[in-house]
Amino acid sequence: MAGPLLFDPRFHTFDSWASLMCEQYAANQLSIPTPDTDWRLWGNGLKAIDVFTNEAIPDTDNYENWNQWAEALLAAINPRVA
Repeated sequence: MAGPLLFDPRFHTFDSWASLMCEQYAANQLSIPTPDTDWRLWGNGLKAIDVFTNEAIPDTDNYENWNQWAEALLAAINPRVA
């Protein structure tokens, strides 16, 4: 069985990438980002979605910015992309 689907965060702003993820996982009611969204809190919400709970999701607190975290997330889910 394939793992969770992630969009490549490169060439995206946080808002555009997170919006794609919200669309992909709409059934999980992931919060839609706004300009005031804290990317770390949003990322913790993503980690709570059932398809991600058994994956080696990196902790948002270990990264300076959302791009680094999202790229580490992508590499953890799909090592062939990294």
